[in-house]
Amino acid sequence: MRFSYQRPSTGSLRRSTCLAVVALIASTGCAHRPARWVSAQPPAPQPSLAAPSAEVIPSAAAAPADLPVVTYGPAPAGFPSDPDALSTAHLAEGLHPTRKLAAYDAPGGQPRAFLAPTISGVEVTMPVVARKSGWTAVMLPSANRTIAWLPPGDGFTTVPLRDQLVVYRSTHEMRWFRDGALFRSWPVTLGVRQTPTPLGRTFILGRSSLPGAVYANTDVFALGAVPDDVNAVPAGLRGAHIGIHTWHNDRTLGKDDSDGCIRLTKSGQQLLLQELVPGTAVVVLDGPAG
Repeated sequence: MRFSYQRPSTGSLRRSTCLAVVALIASTGCAHRPARWVSAQPPAPQPSLAAPSAEVIPSAAAAPADLPVVTYGPAPAGFPSDPDALSTAHLAEGLHPTRKLAAYDAPGGQPRAFLAPTISGVEVTMPVVARKSGWTAVMLPSANRTIAWLPPGDGFTTVPLRDQLVVYRSTHEMRWFRDGALFRSWPVTLGVRQTPTPLGRTFILGRSSLPGAVYANTDVFALGAVPDDVNAVPAGLRGAHIGIHTWHNDRTLGKDDSDGCIRLTKSGQQLLLQELVPGTAVVVLDGPAG
């Protein structure tokens, strides 16, 4: 997976960072009509039987062969916003394409792009955020607060996801939840005012090694999110993704000092690298509820 990297020059080491390179059930029933009775007595009332109807599954329009493919660069336009972008509900299932799949803007809607099994050589697993009328919605990679819909059928597998990271910008805290329960937490460094860490939920796209002692010789997680304002980040970082990584010192923890990335302690990053899998949801909020 490609990541942008710009070696910090003398005097700019303080802020230099990386942006690491997812039922219509109509209960229509007819009343059962009893057979003709031959009796001196009025016929007894008969129960009304409702005929069950099958779920209506919207068909998928054929996808043109020349649709764009979602890559590490900006995702194609036309996909819907995530209606629950600030939800901290545990997303317990991930979806991995096993072949190129057409992604749609709604169940039965228009195909907008293809999702491939890999991006930059890294296998892609996207959190499942909703199901409707037989279709599955996932977080879209390389976009912020955006989802895509996939029709029923083959071409993908699902995997369980146990973990979730929740980041609070006001308190500069990251909490790690496992199976819905708080497991660990750390102080973190977040983006400065010009390049804030994007709000909303995203996910771990993959990991990579970056050169330079500033990353404390520790791998980086690339997220599905990108800077909200790509023109606000340094030129050498444009086209890169938001990341989670450590830093060569802990002096900026609890502050806004990055170009949008989330920095934590080296021991914390090493633990997350051992435990978290691609597809794990990451939610960035302004502050804890209440």
